[in-house]
Amino acid sequence: MLYALIVIALIAADQGLKYWVVSHLALGESTPFLPGLMQLTRLHNTGAAWSSFSGMTTLLIVVTVVLIAGVLVLLVKRIVRHPLGVAACLLILGGGLGNMIDRVARGYVVDMFDIQLFSYPIFNLADCFVVIGAILGGIYYLFLYEKTDKKEKSHDPDADGRN
Repeated sequence: MLYALIVIALIAADQGLKYWVVSHLALGESTPFLPGLMQLTRLHNTGAAWSSFSGMTTLLIVVTVVLIAGVLVLLVKRIVRHPLGVAACLLILGGGLGNMIDRVARGYVVDMFDIQLFSYPIFNLADCFVVIGAILGGIYYLFLYEKTDKKEKSHDPDADGRN
């Protein structure tokens, strides 16, 4: 139940920011956010990261559903139990669902974070959740999974029911 509430809070934060941007900025319009560092610029992205797979909304929805199902299996079957791994999964779920809501409801994802320090594609809060979740998931898998969550294989010949 707590996991579901966390994912709902992540989705609400993402969708709330997207709603504000759509309500206050015309397509392509910008407003200061962190002056000199970042502005909010309304952009519609019909693809995935860096506009890859543009116009392939159905494919992106299917891939997102499959990935979300995989992450849910990791949580429901308690394959991932360490708090860092769980946090990674919840961030990926919240971000994936946040962007999928846009794709299903609008046919595109609303992006808004426009970095001013250097040239970088405009992105949104759900993207941040997915990227941070993936980084945390990588750290978890590389350094913690073996020690905390990996199930040991039984070496007892009678453990599998055969003699």
